[in-house]
Amino acid sequence: MNSHWIFLGCLLAGLAVGLGAFGAHGLGERLEEIHGEDLDTVNKRIENWKTAAAYQMYHSLGIILVGMITLLRPSKFAKIAGFLFLTGICLFSGLLYALVILEKPFLGAIVPLGGLSFIGGWLFLARATCCMPRPETVQLKD
Repeated sequence: MNSHWIFLGCLLAGLAVGLGAFGAHGLGERLEEIHGEDLDTVNKRIENWKTAAAYQMYHSLGIILVGMITLLRPSKFAKIAGFLFLTGICLFSGLLYALVILEKPFLGAIVPLGGLSFIGGWLFLARATCCMPRPETVQLKD
């Protein structure tokens, strides 16, 4: 499962780059079709998209870190952190993307649950690392 975390994190990071590029180069036209000349709303939605892509990238890197840590030392706390990061990406970033594209304001009420998942993930990852062996005693597993 350790390398699965690294693989998943890499896929999600690549997806974040693609979605970020779409936000920078194609989203504005789509939003102008939806909102017409309401540039304040268009700009707000583009900022929402950028935030979603940035947080997806940060937490994809967190998932990669989970995989690296569990390669060094199996940890249930690190695995919980990985699941919380994944949940946070789905709830926070995923729902922000959906909010921007679908214009369903109720989705914004669920987004903070993703933020709480991110916070929990970092706390569990901190707990997983507090008792790790010193580097000179680490032996990587195959």
